[in-house]
Amino acid sequence: MEQSLDKYSKMPVSKAVIQNALPAVAAMLMVLIYNLADTFFIGQTHDAYQVAAVSLATPVFLVFMSIGTIFGVGGTSVISRAFGEGKKEYAKKVCSFCMWSCIAIGVVLTVCFLLFMEPLLRLIGASADTWEYTKIYLTIVSFSGTFALISSCFSNILRAEGQATKAMNGQLIGNLLNMLLDAVLIMVFHWDIVGCALATLFGEIAGAAYYLYYYLTGKSSLSVNIKDFTLKDRVAGSVFAIGIPAALGSLLMSASQIIMNSQMSSYGDMAVAGIGVAMKIVMITGMVSMGIGQGVQPLLGYCVGAKTWDRFKKYMKFAFCFATLLGVSLTILCYLFTNQIVGVFLTDANAFDYAVKFARILLSTGPVFGIFYVITNALQAMGAAMPSLIINISRQGLIYIPVLFLLNAMLGVTGLVWAQPVVDVISLVVGIGMYLNVSGKMMKQMA
Repeated sequence: MEQSLDKYSKMPVSKAVIQNALPAVAAMLMVLIYNLADTFFIGQTHDAYQVAAVSLATPVFLVFMSIGTIFGVGGTSVISRAFGEGKKEYAKKVCSFCMWSCIAIGVVLTVCFLLFMEPLLRLIGASADTWEYTKIYLTIVSFSGTFALISSCFSNILRAEGQATKAMNGQLIGNLLNMLLDAVLIMVFHWDIVGCALATLFGEIAGAAYYLYYYLTGKSSLSVNIKDFTLKDRVAGSVFAIGIPAALGSLLMSASQIIMNSQMSSYGDMAVAGIGVAMKIVMITGMVSMGIGQGVQPLLGYCVGAKTWDRFKKYMKFAFCFATLLGVSLTILCYLFTNQIVGVFLTDANAFDYAVKFARILLSTGPVFGIFYVITNALQAMGAAMPSLIINISRQGLIYIPVLFLLNAMLGVTGLVWAQPVVDVISLVVGIGMYLNVSGKMMKQMA
């Protein structure tokens, strides 16, 4: 292994966090750009129905990435703690388990998506005007299932062995190819929604190929060799204990977006197009905050394994400050330039007005995203399965979905959008309480 988490334990705290977090932030920004690229290039067709179709399809496609989170986040937590304890062979077994599980589940999901496409389209609220566009997009991207799972998984796991830059590179390669193909297939060949879907498919294949090449060429101390695959030694249980809570948050986010789009469709396709673009804008702050949390998680996990609690506290303090500073700065920038950003994606006046209004509502809790994601990743790093589960399902489903219906009934379309900021505040308070409780108990027990 060219680098390991050992080196970070000897660095100044600020340097260690920044050096490990910035590649993770860059990787999340590439995910953001990847999401924006599809909407941007489809927006150049000046067909708001195609924009609405991509908005409807995106949360469905994100199911693949959410499943990959089970093995990416769960594997990262287990592997980083194993390195801290000096259990390198166990780390190999975990890595191989994650790899082959992604392949098997990816194939199954692809088949399920294709078999149940018609009911799925009805579920997500596709209208007569968006039905065919959404069906074409989802049919093509369904074939990216296995590749999307591998990319989502190993963009996390590489950070567990201190390879934050390589983790970023895989996403960079896939996303750049996606954007290039978007430009060529949509702007040059005018394949519109078909070109957009094909660009996504080949981008996911490229990202997965990069990660596989890294492991198969023997550059890692981990392994994807099927000979190292095992269900023994609590490998699966350890990964699932942390990965499933993390994935449930992502899965519920996809489910809640599907419900949101379905509810929003009753206000017209332009409202659907508007919320799709508004959510992309808020992702600018959200993805950066998420990247900081993911970047600091392996450092925290290593501290837990090595029982270096003083350094753990210093990492947390700096991560809180760093995430808050970036969150506040990006929220202000997005708020000031909302009109200009929306104008890049939408030309229809009605859809434009919806997007600007919705984005400014969603941005209201942008400054606290960083604190939430650092706390969530700290709980995962500590192996706190149940608290991690509760905080994730609360923000994305347990609290959010009921609030979504309640505020829609009370305030209409505006209430639908305000549901997320309201739940953000509630989840943050719950998360802080759980972190203080879990960290306090663990530090006493493992002192």
